[in-house]
Amino acid sequence: MTIDSELSEAENKIWHAHPVWFLDGNPIVGYSKLKAGIRLMFWSGADFEEEKLKMGTGNFKDASISFTSIDQVDTSELKRWLKKSREIQWDYKNIVKRKGQLVRL
Repeated sequence: MTIDSELSEAENKIWHAHPVWFLDGNPIVGYSKLKAGIRLMFWSGADFEEEKLKMGTGNFKDASISFTSIDQVDTSELKRWLKKSREIQWDYKNIVKRKGQLVRL
């Protein structure tokens, strides 16, 4: 899988019933199965400046993209987004300690 190979140092686990990859305890990418397809989410994706990633709502910095077929996934785009997910991170790991305040790492 591309996520595993591009983020080989990341810990992968099931979190809130979905596969999520973490760097130093901070969630960076995950996906979920929806009725309409698969949603790939980047926790700090709002700052990636990527047109295809749709920004989340609320106070978080997430962005995502949905796919209905595997052939819709552009591997070169995915690799670029995964690289950005390593380089651009907001500190979700400590959001509770900071009473909902996000800080960029």
